[in-house]
Amino acid sequence: MFLGYYDYTCFLTYLSLLSAGLGIFVTLHGAGHPYLGIFFLMFSGLCDAFDGKVARTKKDRSEAEVKFGIQIDSLSDLVAFGVLPACIGDALVRVSEFIPDVPRSPDATKFENSLCVLLFTIMLLYILSAMIRLAYFNVDEEERQKKEEGTRLFYSGVPVTSASLVFPTVMLFQYIVPVDITMVYFAFMIVLGFAFLSKIQIKKPTFKGLMIMVGIGVVEVVLLFIAWNMNQR
Repeated sequence: MFLGYYDYTCFLTYLSLLSAGLGIFVTLHGAGHPYLGIFFLMFSGLCDAFDGKVARTKKDRSEAEVKFGIQIDSLSDLVAFGVLPACIGDALVRVSEFIPDVPRSPDATKFENSLCVLLFTIMLLYILSAMIRLAYFNVDEEERQKKEEGTRLFYSGVPVTSASLVFPTVMLFQYIVPVDITMVYFAFMIVLGFAFLSKIQIKKPTFKGLMIMVGIGVVEVVLLFIAWNMNQR
């Protein structure tokens, strides 16, 4: 009746994308919402952590279903871990004490305008690097599956999903140190962008390693929620 696949193997990926989309809308509207956007980023990371494992529980998946799963996973990841972190960066610029009065008025200084152009360029290049990383992964995974069975043991380059732990950690520092962390956030965006495209070999985490990362994420969520709630008072 409809194009696509709608069984349980796709639900977590769809949920991750919906979370990312909602995070983008929330982040780009209103004041103080970069901090709310982080929660949606982490929820997308949680969904992504288990979507592959859930999909592989269905043993009778057709080749088309497997390829569809790979494609929607990467498309969802681009929005969740590419576009959403960039939107959070945009929101940080708008609420930053270091970069006041955004969007710029005609009276803005040359320094302010130049800095904004630089930061928005970093956002765009970050999204581009995430897209290239994901597209390369799709091609590489398709070639790998022609030669070997099972799941891969190593990643080439840092997975884009690492954004769901890196950026929340950076945001926590906003509540720990008394200075604006906007520039630190963008510094990490540069580092991650390069890391996505690096040829470094990273071992795919085991289930135990995955659960440790989920545990770290849960701790970050709790700390961010407490800090954000205290900041709202």
